[in-house]
Amino acid sequence: MNYHDRRSAGRELAGELGQRGRAGLLEKPVVLALPRGGLPVADEVARELHAPLDVVVVRKIGAPFNPEFAVGAVAGEDEPWYDGQTLEMLDLTPERLAPRVEEERREIRRREHLYREGRPPADLAGRTAVVVDDGLATGSTARVALRAVRRRGPARLILAVPVGSPQAVVALSREADDVVCMWQPPYFQAVGQFYDDFAQTRDDEVVTILRESLTTR
Repeated sequence: MNYHDRRSAGRELAGELGQRGRAGLLEKPVVLALPRGGLPVADEVARELHAPLDVVVVRKIGAPFNPEFAVGAVAGEDEPWYDGQTLEMLDLTPERLAPRVEEERREIRRREHLYREGRPPADLAGRTAVVVDDGLATGSTARVALRAVRRRGPARLILAVPVGSPQAVVALSREADDVVCMWQPPYFQAVGQFYDDFAQTRDDEVVTILRESLTTR
């Protein structure tokens, strides 16, 4: 049942969201991708909805002993979010993680500058913001993305992903007005296990997708 790649997953997700759009449930949608992996998925959704496409850049905060093990996440200059239980279990403090947070903020600034090419963030006032990623494992970056987008004042906030752990979907249903998740396998370990092709999306691919969206939508 694996998705072939992010584009094929995006088309399935787009089909579900397209039905909701035609039913009048997505008023003036704006699609916001979590780069980099969320861009190909979000592009398919934006095409189906005839909606603008933008990014919300979030970075996970990795543990000192393993940068891939997320203990929290941060968006822009916002206060970082931490999983308190994980910090306690690993005997970590926000103060100890401060250098890692600043490192991730620098990467966020680099990506926003590169991806937006001087364009301002999308205006979300009175619109439905659809936040899209390629999947949910712990949901830490999606949680922070939703909170950052909520502060920008959308009329409605939706999280949409092709696949996610049931636990993350339940947790994030408290952050979004609606969570659309096509597949919630109980044996979830990592997002990549549900894709045949899970090659990393490159910066230049993100820039190309965003540029093309400006001329087609």
